[in-house]
Amino acid sequence: MGNKSRRIGLILLLLVIAAVGVYLLLTSGPETVRLRGYVGGEKIGLLEDEEVQDILERDHHVVLDYAKAGSLDMVTADHTGRDFLFPSSQNALEYYQQVCGSPAKSEIIFNTPLVLYTYQPVLEAFLDCGMVAEQNGCYYMDMAALVAAIEQGTKWADLGLAELYGTVAVNTTDPVRSNSGNMFAGLLANVLVGGVADERSVEAVLPRLKAIFERLGYMESSSADLFDQFLKTGMGAKPLIAAYENQLLEFAVENPEDWAILKDRIVMVYPAPTVWSSHIYIAMDEAGAAGIDALMDPAVQRLAWEKHGFRTDVSSTNEQLQRFGVEHVAASITQAVSMPSYETMERIIDALS
Repeated sequence: MGNKSRRIGLILLLLVIAAVGVYLLLTSGPETVRLRGYVGGEKIGLLEDEEVQDILERDHHVVLDYAKAGSLDMVTADHTGRDFLFPSSQNALEYYQQVCGSPAKSEIIFNTPLVLYTYQPVLEAFLDCGMVAEQNGCYYMDMAALVAAIEQGTKWADLGLAELYGTVAVNTTDPVRSNSGNMFAGLLANVLVGGVADERSVEAVLPRLKAIFERLGYMESSSADLFDQFLKTGMGAKPLIAAYENQLLEFAVENPEDWAILKDRIVMVYPAPTVWSSHIYIAMDEAGAAGIDALMDPAVQRLAWEKHGFRTDVSSTNEQLQRFGVEHVAASITQAVSMPSYETMERIIDALS
């Protein structure tokens, strides 16, 4: 009887050990890796999205720990203990390669076009003078006409906007520090030379480009901060800004009550032509490369468009566009031009510094 009890006890003990082993096998997995880096402010909403964070950690065992920085600033920032950079331009990658050498890996995660944001009375003034035209329910700014108005010192009052002070201008971020301002400078250079600016053609227009930006005074260093100020300070402070398309789409999704109040006042206008902002993830070490696969997960890509307005493979259908509740959004971007090369942009940055 005693031997039988011992045998039963031993069997029970083995069953318990086996159960614990199975439990540990099922519950244990790859260790979660915390990756540290810098990101552009326009992507903070995406990276703070709990659904996105859950997918990154649950399916890819990655947590992204980040600090906000301008796309150009992050290249020259202190990289100690950092695994990745997530700027908003491929030119930032070329800048990184020049300053730091080749990264461990890089990948364009998603894109968004540069757009103009303005207020309804300003839009109507631009429509009346022919600088903006409506096509297929979207508004397009004649960039050559806009640049001419800026250089000629056209006053807002000349356009019938007596309530606005000063001359026509586009508020943007600092082109030396932030990508949206840098891209707008590149777009202006293209307009001034009548094509895609190169190292030779840009030299002749640098004084004109510098004069345009000198009129702006203080410029924000973050696209997110500029857009926030545009919403908070109103038409009198910032009648017209250059920023990213995704910013308004994301705002409408995340702040439906505020958007219900603002949607009849704020309008998106596409520059004709515009330029694409390619949000590229730069892995500075092998650990950082894990962030690329995580961010390219189809579920993350879907959320990047549906909740945050970044153009991915699942964007650009009319059904998809309607989910934002934002009017005048283009199903596809057809009037776009290439950004000047990195070498050309380097000349522009030097001139504007």
